[in-house]
Amino acid sequence: MQTQSPLLIVPEHLIADLISAQDCFAAVEQVFAAMARDTAYNFPVIREAIGHADALYGFKSGFDRESLALGLKSGGFWPRNADRGLTNHQSTIFLFDADTGRCRAVVSGNLLTALRTAAASAVSIRHLARPDARVLGMIGAGHQSTFQLRAALDQRDFDRVVGWNLNPADLDRLAKVADERGIPFQAVDLDQLGAQADVIITITSSFAPILQAAQVRPGTHLACMGTDTKGKQEVEAALLGKASVFTDEVAQSVTIGEAQHAVAQGLIAPDDITQIGEVINGDRPGRVSDDQITLFDGTGVGLQDLAVASAAVDLAVERGIAIAVQI
Repeated sequence: MQTQSPLLIVPEHLIADLISAQDCFAAVEQVFAAMARDTAYNFPVIREAIGHADALYGFKSGFDRESLALGLKSGGFWPRNADRGLTNHQSTIFLFDADTGRCRAVVSGNLLTALRTAAASAVSIRHLARPDARVLGMIGAGHQSTFQLRAALDQRDFDRVVGWNLNPADLDRLAKVADERGIPFQAVDLDQLGAQADVIITITSSFAPILQAAQVRPGTHLACMGTDTKGKQEVEAALLGKASVFTDEVAQSVTIGEAQHAVAQGLIAPDDITQIGEVINGDRPGRVSDDQITLFDGTGVGLQDLAVASAAVDLAVERGIAIAVQI
């Protein structure tokens, strides 16, 4: 009788020293490319208010036939966790053997979710922002914003960062990251941010548009990363009507992503939205002119989580630090 392989566990305290932002970038870029080749696909998302602790809870899952990554991420958003000294976003990733269906790994998903979300916007900057982009604009200064900023700064030779947040005091966390990188940071209003920034990242939990179409100048690349639920909205719908729109997955973009509002208003159609994987693969054009506005609608797909979790498991096994449990 064949001996079963042990269940591998990679806990949260190992993740930070295990996988780098560059590892996550490579994993996310690869899985976006696989999605565009139709060799990787996401299953329908479940995301619900549970009626307790004001929490949103759900599942994201999928299968990549190229890497054989199969599994799901379970978790959500608990807005009161900060009062308990915990991260508001809580999640765990379960990986299954594609040949047998047996659970092969359980991976803590809190830091990985932050890293994979930042990697997605970084992929969009790599493939869509102008090569001469020098000013980075940040809208939002929550926990995820620092990951976004670090990943973005790896993609272009930005010489300064400008930021806006509903609570200006929170911008200090972005200023600290910029200072670590030796780059000036300035708090600005939204008009100034739009007038100065070559790349804008929005990373908020807003249910009403913050950035208006008139505030964005030609040639800007936007990575809208906060809208992942029906009703959320970070930018005016008219902005998507002016922009070339790209996304991780069109089905999510038009239902729970930033594009949901522009589609509902008839400003764009689903067919107007390009999967960024098609740009990565060279099947569709990305930026075609210096004055084109490009917008990436990062909705967050389950395959991103499976890709970075699989990479983390491989690294943990390679370094001999994965916890093995015989079940």
